[in-house]
Amino acid sequence: THKGGSVLEPVVTGKMMNRMRKSTHRELHDDLTAREQEVLHLMTEGKSNQEIADTLFVSLKTVKTHVSNILTKLEVVDRT
Repeated sequence: THKGGSVLEPVVTGKMMNRMRKSTHRELHDDLTAREQEVLHLMTEGKSNQEIADTLFVSLKTVKTHVSNILTKLEVVDRT
């Protein structure tokens, strides 16, 4: 765990990237909201939840909600 929240483990990043590759751009666009896409991009850069919150000017709780929604939509069990 990174100070300020979780950082994606390489295995999880791989799973998410595989799911994204299997989906068409349109499917991903339909599945994830614009904000979830922003959060996902920052997650794949290795940003912690707190860093994402600071970047997007939202609360840590909001980021955690987005992360949970992203993991569910991409069928990833957890971030580690």
